[in-house]
Amino acid sequence: MNPLNSVAGAITVGVILAILLFVGIQPTQFFDLSLARWLHILAGIMWIGLLYYFNVVQIPGLAAAAADKGGPGGAGVSKYIAPRALLWFRWAALATWLTGAWILGPNLVKAFTFDVNFRIIGIGAWLGTIMLFNVWVLIWPNQKKVLGIVAATDAEKAASRKIATLASRTNFVLSIPMLACMAGQSHGLPF
Repeated sequence: MNPLNSVAGAITVGVILAILLFVGIQPTQFFDLSLARWLHILAGIMWIGLLYYFNVVQIPGLAAAAADKGGPGGAGVSKYIAPRALLWFRWAALATWLTGAWILGPNLVKAFTFDVNFRIIGIGAWLGTIMLFNVWVLIWPNQKKVLGIVAATDAEKAASRKIATLASRTNFVLSIPMLACMAGQSHGLPF
């Protein structure tokens, strides 16, 4: 069976190749913070990639589909794509936050209290925390109503759609300075 024929197989092969690469190049350093940083970046790409997909592609695409009275509508996206994307989105958000906390380790409190040596990463950590809150407390519960996973009236769905969209758009905006803080801290940039 070809592992590339499934998402799980492709992920497994990619992870195995990366581990072999890390262990082959720096076997003694793989299980220190290199593993945490790699997992943080991997989860963060999944989370922010889906966030950008939702804001740049799916939300405008579904709005266009709803406005096109003779078109196919957005039922396929709402039924098959959005629930799967939201599953990966919310768990990638949590994994990103947890691996970020792992990297900070004993410096977590210093980052969250803006210690002078951790101010930039602290701002990024706070932005990521706000974004994580938005995912689990505002976006996901409201999307469950919009997608029909949880029973809701049409009025409740409309209100939930607005809340989820605004929370997602807020995360989209916050991701830009958050990524600047992360790059600044890890690459020595002046922001």
